[in-house]
Amino acid sequence: MNVAALAAGGFIGTVLRYALGEAIPSASNGFPLGTLIINLLGCLFLGWLFTVTAERWRLRPEIRLGLGTGMTGAFTTFSTFSVQTAGLLQQGEWAAAVLYVLASIAGGLLLTYAGIRLARPRRKEGTA
Repeated sequence: MNVAALAAGGFIGTVLRYALGEAIPSASNGFPLGTLIINLLGCLFLGWLFTVTAERWRLRPEIRLGLGTGMTGAFTTFSTFSVQTAGLLQQGEWAAAVLYVLASIAGGLLLTYAGIRLARPRRKEGTA
């Protein structure tokens, strides 16, 4: 059952990544805006998913695996990030490469945290 959940999630994530990547054009200097947005959205979603399923919702483990590892793992892509960064460096686009790395790391951490915060219920003022 786990393999089927991973395969189904992976298929969905791959199709979503391809469609979104095609919809977002790269900058004229080759800055990979599509991959950056895709990876940041994946960080937001995964932070939210793992928090909400640990603290509020009870999903079957294979569904969580399919959505988290399967879908989000196929949607986001570290290898493409790495190849695109190397490509920017080889083209002499050092500033774009540094911006891409910093935006990916800092943005990924911030959006993961935002996903965690979104998954947690808000407490009313004056309550503990």
